[in-house]
Amino acid sequence: MAKATWNGAVLAESNEYELVEGNVYFPPKSVNWEYFKKTDTHTTCTWKGLASYYDLNVGGKVNKDAVWTYLETKEAAMNIKEHVAFGGGVTVEK
Repeated sequence: MAKATWNGAVLAESNEYELVEGNVYFPPKSVNWEYFKKTDTHTTCTWKGLASYYDLNVGGKVNKDAVWTYLETKEAAMNIKEHVAFGGGVTVEK
């Protein structure tokens, strides 16, 4: 079971996840979307594709661009398409 938490909230929890480059990617159905707000931030990975970012808002605290997802991926990263990964001080246990 993998679990992501921040500021006392469970952001995602699942027995099914992908581990890529040390990051746990949670399937979208395991994510508590109520804490997420899409931003205009994007980055590009040469083998995964274009990443889109979200801010977290939990208990009035904001964690800017702490979440990313690849909504459309390159062929090599199809296993993480639309999955969610965390940074920015989010605790991920597996």
